[in-house]
Amino acid sequence: MKAFVPIAVVVAMLATVPAFLHSNVVLNFLVVTLMIALAGQGWNILGGYGGQYSFGHAAFFGTGAYVTAILQMRYGVNAWLGFAAGIAAGAVIGAIVGGLAFRAGLRSSYFALVTLAFAEVLRILASVAPITGAGVGILLKLDLGTRSFQFQSRAIFYLVILALVAVALVIARLLERSRFGAWLIAVRENEDAAMALGVDAFAVKLGAMIISAAITAAAGCFYVQYFLFIDAGIGYGSWISIEALLTPIIGGTGTVFGALLGALVVKSLGEGAKLITGDIPGLDLMIYGAVLILVIRFAPRGLVGAVTDAYDYLRPAAQKRAVEAAHG
Repeated sequence: MKAFVPIAVVVAMLATVPAFLHSNVVLNFLVVTLMIALAGQGWNILGGYGGQYSFGHAAFFGTGAYVTAILQMRYGVNAWLGFAAGIAAGAVIGAIVGGLAFRAGLRSSYFALVTLAFAEVLRILASVAPITGAGVGILLKLDLGTRSFQFQSRAIFYLVILALVAVALVIARLLERSRFGAWLIAVRENEDAAMALGVDAFAVKLGAMIISAAITAAAGCFYVQYFLFIDAGIGYGSWISIEALLTPIIGGTGTVFGALLGALVVKSLGEGAKLITGDIPGLDLMIYGAVLILVIRFAPRGLVGAVTDAYDYLRPAAQKRAVEAAHG
């Protein structure tokens, strides 16, 4: 249980934010940041722990969002059931993409390009298919209430997305402590050696793909419930694929808190720069690129790795001073 204490502490601290901050602007920023952190944690399961870098996680984000919206608007399905169905649909798409890619033996850049291609194909289909609203998109009817998963207070949305992030953090921690997680890391380090030791690399990577897709789809489901609108450019756009992979890389791939820390830092820098310089088109991408370059140059293990290295470096000195003080 001790392994989950840091998660409980972080989530509890973040849960107190609405009690002190009542600004809708700030709460909206935090909601979007946590949504990106959720998508980033989905990517981190596959890319960070599994070493399978995807450039097309928009395929899962958009699928979750569209399935949720379509079920509600076209078939009158309850929003909560639609949310669950969206997560399941994202997992199914992950199984299809992963099954085809991994069965073909695709790795590295080939796998990344295939995921990008799948996301682009889905974007094109969504932009012309009548059921998705084609180029117009889908606008959800405003119906405030718990049953419709629509809340007047942004604080409630904040707590909902925080709960989803907390679940994703727990999944990552369980993965670290499970046999499946050990197999996944073994495949990441050396797939051929892992297979020689009896690890079913295909099954392990496919399992990670399904978990990753489901978490990212949950972010898409939340997006459509929060903004009440989805179209092809938003759901399957490259923006979410970029942010989903940048946040864990900057925060620290293969770590529980990497995606959350990366999202908080990157989004804060982006919004801070906009406040200072104005809403310059593409400014956020320039900042993301600059931060990524700095992290790769000075902290290749991400911000979490940099903090861990600093702690390991300072701890012996602190222990030495404590011993000297004890002996007078």
